Parts: sequence; C-alpha cells; structure tokens
Amino acid sequence: MSFLKDLGVNLPIVQAPMAGVSTAKLAASVSNAGGLGSIGIGAVDAVGARKEITELQALTDRPFNVNLFVHSSPRVDSARETRWLKALSPTFAAFGSNPPETLRTIYNSFAEDDAMLDMLLCVRPRVISFHFGLPSNNKIAALKAAGCVLLSTATNLAEAEAAEQAGIHAVIAQGFEAGGHRGVFDASLPDTNLGTLALTRLLVQRSSLPVIAAGGIMDGRGIASVLALGAQAAQLGTAFIACPESNADRAYRDALMGKSANNTIMTRSISGRPARCLSNRFTDWASTFANLKTPDYPRAYDAGKALHAAAKAAGESGFGAQWAGQGAPLARAQPAADLVETLMGELAHVYRADLSMPS
Repeated sequence: MSFLKDLGVNLPIVQAPMAGVSTAKLAASVSNAGGLGSIGIGAVDAVGARKEITELQALTDRPFNVNLFVHSSPRVDSARETRWLKALSPTFAAFGSNPPETLRTIYNSFAEDDAMLDMLLCVRPRVISFHFGLPSNNKIAALKAAGCVLLSTATNLAEAEAAEQAGIHAVIAQGFEAGGHRGVFDASLPDTNLGTLALTRLLVQRSSLPVIAAGGIMDGRGIASVLALGAQAAQLGTAFIACPESNADRAYRDALMGKSANNTIMTRSISGRPARCLSNRFTDWASTFANLKTPDYPRAYDAGKALHAAAKAAGESGFGAQWAGQGAPLARAQPAADLVETLMGELAHVYRADLSMPS
C-alpha cells in the first residue's frame, strides 16, 4: 500500500466519486476515517466545482480525490436526436410533459475546459482522477507541477498503457461489474468486458503503475480478494450509496435495498454512454428500443434528466439514473465512517482466518 501511504492515506479503501451522489460530507467522512474520499465534478462548471472542493476542504485536512470527465466531444446529429426525442415523446406525454425540442451538451469535457484547469491549479487538490480518457499532455504536466497526484480509470490493458505513457501515477482497474459509467476511452469500439478480478491481475502483471481495483467490491472479503491479486487498494462506490451522507434520494435508496438490486443492467439509453444501473422503468423502456441509436454523451443525458424530472413531478421515481454495480444486493445502510470501520474489521477477519489455516 506504499502508493496510498505516501499520500497519507492509511487504509486500502477508496470511495468512488459518483457524480451527483457523492457529497463533500461523504468524502470527508471516508477521508477522516483513513480512506480516500472522492467527489465527482465532471458534471458541473469550474465555479460549481470550486464550491464543492472548498466545502470539502473545510471538512477534512486529509487527502481526497476530485474526479473529472474526459470524454470525446459529442457529435450533434440532428436526425438521430430527433428520432430519439420522438421515441421518448409518448413516455413524456404519460407524465403530462413534452421532451426538449432540441438536445444540449449539458456539460463540457475537461479536455476542453480551461477554466476548470485554472481552478484546479489554484485550489490544488491532492488527488485528481480522470474518467473516459486522458487530458492533453500540457494539462497533465501542469497538474503534476502543481503537486497533484493523478489517477485514471482503465478498463483494459491498452488504456492502462496509455495512462502510463501519459505520466499518470496510478490506474483504477474498472471491471465490468462496476456501477455507473464505463470508463472506456472510446465507447464506439467493442468493449472487452473484463471483470474486476481478471483485469486487476492483468494490470498488476503487465503495467508498472499501482492498481486500484473497482467493480463489485462491497465488503472486506472483496477487498481482500483484490489485494491478494496485487492491487494496492479497492475502490467502492455502490457500497457507499446507502450511507446517510450520500445525495441519493429516497427512491434510489429504496430501490437499492429492494428487488431491483438483484438485476443491474448496462444501458446507453439514459446518458448516451454505457452505464450500469438498477433495473427500473427507464431500462424497461430502453429494452423495447434496443435498435434505436442514442445521441452522443452527454447530449442524450439532457433528455434522460428531463424525463426523470417530469416523471418525478408526477410521482413516479422509476426513471432516474440509479447507478449501481453487480454487488448491489450486499449494500448496507451505515454512516460512512462506520462502514469504513466495518470493512476494515471484515478485512482483518479474513487475514486472521488465513493466518490460522494449516500449512
């Protein structure tokens, strides 16, 4: 665990950023408990991001991670977007609403956001992570010169090698089991769909970068399994959704603790990029339009968010982006600090059991 210990992180637990769900209070609770807390700022502008980071800095003097989206610029395909909105129209109408007339690019990629870079160089968070790709060499060099430690998601060996060549400090091996958006650099290419265990071991053996394993890890035994494969830490996201410090609404929490947790689905329909979520009415709708191409990310998300808002206003909560990994049925509702303590207790129990095994 030398990589994290060098940062002042005492425990092999990283809380996933989970944009929209993770909060400053959640991240601070994890960091104060000895892990690495995280917030996601990819869906806000530089002003909003600075506010979130400042709030977090006021709650902890421990290291924390700030996550950015580095996706390709979306193509504006008017014909495709019109077909998509037309397909959604009857569902909007059922809730007494209409879809947007046109779709917007609701937030920018860090690759094109110089204002975000300027803000980060000013506040200098200890750790910054990238999802969906890598920023330019100039941005990476500037952040490293400011003393920031840089992480990047990798879903395959090629992405890990690209991160290494770019000067990234460590990779997050995101297995196919993980909740939320797949971190694939190019969503138009076939996905290898590597699971967490296979991917973690592959990157440990074939990459010189420290590896943080992510995807389906919910308890101490899961953490122990990836540490045994050579990972220096485990990243958990779904495990923290039910914590009272998270921003998940009541419907999301109820779904996570209900039958929907037994059936997570990978879908592009909500946002335009592959993402794993709880089965709900939106994913049911999407299954009937499997052959209809979604608009590019994040333009498709403009429609998805509008539909969720219309449905929620009418009392229906089944159209939200309820991101969750395959380990969802193992979720526990505990304060974040208590959950970290529980996880470490379970991890210690595994190690004690191993030590007691006959040789």
